[in-house]
Amino acid sequence: MSEKLAATPFWFLRHGETDWNAQYLSQGNVDIPLNAKGVAQAEAAAQRLRNRGIASIVASPLSRARDTADAVAAVLGREVMLDEGLREVSFGVMEGQVMSTWFDDWVAGRFTPEGAETFLSLRARAVSAINRALAKPAPVLVVAHGALFRALRAEMGLEPNIRTPNATPYWCEPATPAWSLVEAS
Repeated sequence: MSEKLAATPFWFLRHGETDWNAQYLSQGNVDIPLNAKGVAQAEAAAQRLRNRGIASIVASPLSRARDTADAVAAVLGREVMLDEGLREVSFGVMEGQVMSTWFDDWVAGRFTPEGAETFLSLRARAVSAINRALAKPAPVLVVAHGALFRALRAEMGLEPNIRTPNATPYWCEPATPAWSLVEAS
């Protein structure tokens, strides 16, 4: 990878829950909406992000992320900017399938489903998208997806294959040898 993640702190928020999340199905680029629990999670996350000084909100265009970002934006009085680079990874033929060992192999770079984006490609795309977001007024809130955050974790020097809870805000702070992630209280 040539582009490196900018050493700038930012907020990251994975979208609220969908029915497919609840069933452990891989969503990828399928535009699955938030379920009722996901809407409530987005509203709760918005309250947790009050008074954090967030100046910019950048989100994936998929509705589950966009609607989560809109819930936060309504509370913070900010507009949501969309970035196609924050779209969830394409899992190709595995979209809609149960998350199983194939997913661990994909993260490790040992397997890429037919028609899917490689983990390394996602990592490069995620870094570019985050760097574009970080060019906006700070602090920035990025609202996106679980696999995309795994790719960012890899770039941050952290274990990538950790499931990020839905609608849990994290403050991402550059550090050496690895970034620190602090959950908003």
